[in-house]
Amino acid sequence: MSVACVLVMVSVFPSAASLHVAPDGDDAHAGSADAPFATLDRARDAVRALKERAALSAGGVTVWIHEGVYRRLGSFTLADANGGTAEAPVVYRAAPGETAALVGGVEIPAGAFAGVTDAATIDRIDPGARPHVLCARLEGLGLDDWAVFPDAFREPPALPELFYNNERMTLARWPNGDWAEVKRIVESGPAPWRQHASDQPGTFEYDGDRPARWLRAPAVWLHGYWCFDWCAETIRVKSIDTDARHITFVQPHGYGLGSGNPGPRRFFATNLLEELDQAGEYYLDTESAILYFWPPGPLDDANIVLSILADPVIRLHQASFITLQGLTVAACAGTGIEIHGGRACQIAACHVLNTGHNGIVVDGGRDHTVVACDVHDTGTAGLRLSGGDRKTLTPSGHQALNNHLFRVSRGQRTHAYHVHLAGVGIRLAHNLMHHAPHQAIGLAGNDHVIEFNEIHHTGMETDDCGAFYMGRNPSERGSVLRHNFWHHIGSTRAHGSCAVYFDDGSGGQTVFGNVFHRAAGGHFGAVFAHGGHDSMVNNNIFVECKLALGHAPWTDKRWRDYLDADLWQDKLLNEVDITKPPYTDRYPGLAGFMEFDGEPRHNHAARNVVVNCDTFVRGNWTLTDNWVTDEDPGFVDAAAMDFQLREDAPAFKRVPGFEPIPFDEIGLHTDDLRPTLP
Repeated sequence: MSVACVLVMVSVFPSAASLHVAPDGDDAHAGSADAPFATLDRARDAVRALKERAALSAGGVTVWIHEGVYRRLGSFTLADANGGTAEAPVVYRAAPGETAALVGGVEIPAGAFAGVTDAATIDRIDPGARPHVLCARLEGLGLDDWAVFPDAFREPPALPELFYNNERMTLARWPNGDWAEVKRIVESGPAPWRQHASDQPGTFEYDGDRPARWLRAPAVWLHGYWCFDWCAETIRVKSIDTDARHITFVQPHGYGLGSGNPGPRRFFATNLLEELDQAGEYYLDTESAILYFWPPGPLDDANIVLSILADPVIRLHQASFITLQGLTVAACAGTGIEIHGGRACQIAACHVLNTGHNGIVVDGGRDHTVVACDVHDTGTAGLRLSGGDRKTLTPSGHQALNNHLFRVSRGQRTHAYHVHLAGVGIRLAHNLMHHAPHQAIGLAGNDHVIEFNEIHHTGMETDDCGAFYMGRNPSERGSVLRHNFWHHIGSTRAHGSCAVYFDDGSGGQTVFGNVFHRAAGGHFGAVFAHGGHDSMVNNNIFVECKLALGHAPWTDKRWRDYLDADLWQDKLLNEVDITKPPYTDRYPGLAGFMEFDGEPRHNHAARNVVVNCDTFVRGNWTLTDNWVTDEDPGFVDAAAMDFQLREDAPAFKRVPGFEPIPFDEIGLHTDDLRPTLP
């Protein structure tokens, strides 16, 4: 989907000064086009010198970064002294038509690889793989302090990863590309949520004989959905009993082993030399600093990179009026780009990929913008933006506009979103988000605006989830979700998946003018509320959703228990105070919230068009002027997923006051920063 429309975009100022950087430059040069610097660090120092001499006139300075790879073993940091002003910004920009790549890893030359000769090691490798597996010693590559897997983790440690021609290789695993299933839980370990006390770490029975191959491995980690299909965790194995086919962990899973959701518990084993049995897999021996690899193609002329930089590749710390434009940031063990504090920095038309953690992080400050960036194949989240003051409800002014985000959450398979928003007053608009195992947009805080985004194929291996998710804090109110297109959400295994999920008491949000197509699975609705109330769901179109609107009400006792609990007392009265201004002024629905005494708790739905959905509504909703139909409401071309309503559409007659949804304006659009669409 595309449209040419006007947004708040990056301003590119004419520059009164220019500096140049090129891989074949020299830091002793003047930094001109004919005599460029060799490093970004030298250019940064030159910009600072211009500032100190008060030589930055109107238009500021542009640092042109020329074609090539700029390897970073430490962050490229820009601080307050390196920033600009509104009239004289500082711009770091790839030269036109050139790819300037900042890479947080080291290249391993083809000549570093050799056949495996150690007999004991060869014996651990699958016989069919032995002719193909090569090894390389990694001493001298800057890996003095290896990150190692802890005994249990959800967010992956900053462990080096291997990339072949910019493609992430697979840490040797079993099964290949699939899941094994737990046969039977022997001992769940402690599980307070199901009132099960235990001093054991957890044991399960497996099927088949495959784990017998792992007995000589120095350590075994299993990654799995051990209880709930919204909580994946990797845990180290303590022992394997091949006679009983029992595996025991070194420490308990947070929720205990056993099905909290319907369906089998799933797992796979990871980083095992014994399972390096197909092209594209590798194994890291962190004790001996040796990499074992079955290359997917020839090594000669291949670009083989091991990511090692755990700190952000580019870090803006308390810096202001800096623009990063057209840069590629890739192959790092941590985050690609991070902004902390400062004001009015812009990340524009950058390509961030193959990170170990987040793609781009904006933490605090105000009026920062991420625009027209492509962010994909991240280990955790794509974008994380936070800022503003929740006590005073002061907005941050941050924006994420016209970005393409996909294949996130490669290392942390749950709760690592395409975009996570926190704080107050962030705008997320005209982005395309797709393909991830869990949720796409995570929200915390107040008064955010999420509009004109297209979101599809999320929640693809999880359950009890939404493409959009927020919950567990009723003080977080006032956000608006409008004019978004949500489609093909959830997996076939889900007992409950949805497009918009207001969980655990969340309420007071607005859902207006969205289109939901095949966006609900199991017994959830396309819009689903768990306990919460006072949300408005108006003027939306639901197409071929099993359930359009769902609500799982809480009993009076459950509400009273939550309100009296220390966690909600802290969130509602200490972190902020919902009984006083500005909360009582901004959100009248919070009046008397803490003194709740059995008042009706409803969400509200008005003027929605519901087409070919199995069920319209379930739970506590007040309904006004909704149209439920199996007829064509007047779509331009439903078969092609064009859900724009024609001017003569029956929906406008059947639903008085229904406002046209600007469907053709949803999603990415072309402009100077994004001249073509993916």
